[in-house]
Amino acid sequence: MKQPSNSSIAKGAAFAIAAILLLFVSAGVATAQRRDYMIEQEIELVRENQDIDRRISVLVRMIDRRFAAMKIEVGGWKPRDRDLDEWGELPESRSVDLWWDIRQLLTKAMDDIDSIAERDAHALPQNRTGGRLFPKAVKMLEEAARRYLEPLKSSSEGQIDERERGLILNSVELCEQVIAAAANLQTPQRK
Repeated sequence: MKQPSNSSIAKGAAFAIAAILLLFVSAGVATAQRRDYMIEQEIELVRENQDIDRRISVLVRMIDRRFAAMKIEVGGWKPRDRDLDEWGELPESRSVDLWWDIRQLLTKAMDDIDSIAERDAHALPQNRTGGRLFPKAVKMLEEAARRYLEPLKSSSEGQIDERERGLILNSVELCEQVIAAAANLQTPQRK
């Protein structure tokens, strides 16, 4: 068996060091690109609202706030000056950041509903799929998704950045998934 030369060991070590440095630099860039899609006051509102219908209502209002910040009419909740204490001021953001927020908030709302459905037996009784709040929450998200569809589709056309277009089209897909899932939800029978 042939012994590796000192130069090949040195090259291998240099390559390993370069790969490790690249990994750390990449991790730093990824961390710098990450941003929260909710501000602190919004995070608190989500924590405070544990019933699924109220949680979805809060998330839908957050999405409505992002559309309002871009001056896109979606027929939803309109934040007022007196709401700033409770909801906080939206940070100055580029439109691509607001589109990213919208996609993340839609995903969060869907995940919260899916989480209840997956752990139904362990959810609070009122939040269970057969409870009184779950169908209300799904309906609320469906109505919001229907409101968002046309403005999203219109916004995906024209002269926009490809990243923005991707975020918008992904949000369109999420809205369509919500609408399709809501159509499959059976309304619980009253006793």
